[in-house]
Amino acid sequence: MCRWVAYSGPPLYLDELLLRPEHSLLVQSRHAREATFEVNADGFGIGWYTERSTPGVYHDTRPAWNDWNLSSIAAHIRSPLFFGHIRAAVGSEVVRSNCHPFRHGNWLFGHNGAIGEFEKIKHELDMQIDADLYGEKIEQTATETMFLLALTLGMQDDPFGGLCRMIERVEAAREAAGVKESFHMTVAVADGESLYAARYASFGKQPSLYHSTPDVVLMAGDGGPIELPKTGYLVLSEPLDEVVDHWQEVPESSRLLIHKKNATIAPLFG
Repeated sequence: MCRWVAYSGPPLYLDELLLRPEHSLLVQSRHAREATFEVNADGFGIGWYTERSTPGVYHDTRPAWNDWNLSSIAAHIRSPLFFGHIRAAVGSEVVRSNCHPFRHGNWLFGHNGAIGEFEKIKHELDMQIDADLYGEKIEQTATETMFLLALTLGMQDDPFGGLCRMIERVEAAREAAGVKESFHMTVAVADGESLYAARYASFGKQPSLYHSTPDVVLMAGDGGPIELPKTGYLVLSEPLDEVVDHWQEVPESSRLLIHKKNATIAPLFG
């Protein structure tokens, strides 16, 4: 199971939230607390928006703690909306093109979870992807299939609708193929202006998902404070510290929208 962090709000340097907190994504790459795997060392990625129309991305297959470029880049990029993702590969290769976040146009897509027995339904799902989008497909991950299928099903015009229709297609394929293992996920999606997140599972416990509460002050690994802007929000797979009041859990089978300085939670299939 992967770990990820997304931020939306007044511009910050990426390292402030991805690398400096006491339980940062960098720390989670070695010692995750709420994941199936404690160590997430099968590559990492960051994605960020600036004044340009499309986001930048940087991926590598090395463990996040073993890439000096990451710390340098994150300390010099300032962005109002960015992602960080560390990967624990489940049934797919450790190659750069499998690292999250994935990008299409102005969209970024990151994921934690898995489609159980994906190999049984991969062809069925891939054949439902729009032909032009399928031409962009590089690797064999369930995440890339989910992203391109959601785009095919209208995510660019209706983000949560596209995600829900993607989930319905996956569940229909699972049922038709007699798949017994669960499809479980949290996803983060961005278009450069808004941040969308969702939590879901076919059955059983769903992967964890949180957002920050107002007026959060985090402690850095070096003991200094990191003050989150009052109109800024973190959305993440596990908290960056142990202060319970800093984090609100997103309920199971729910959606979260960060838009115009507000956080809104609603049922996923509403």
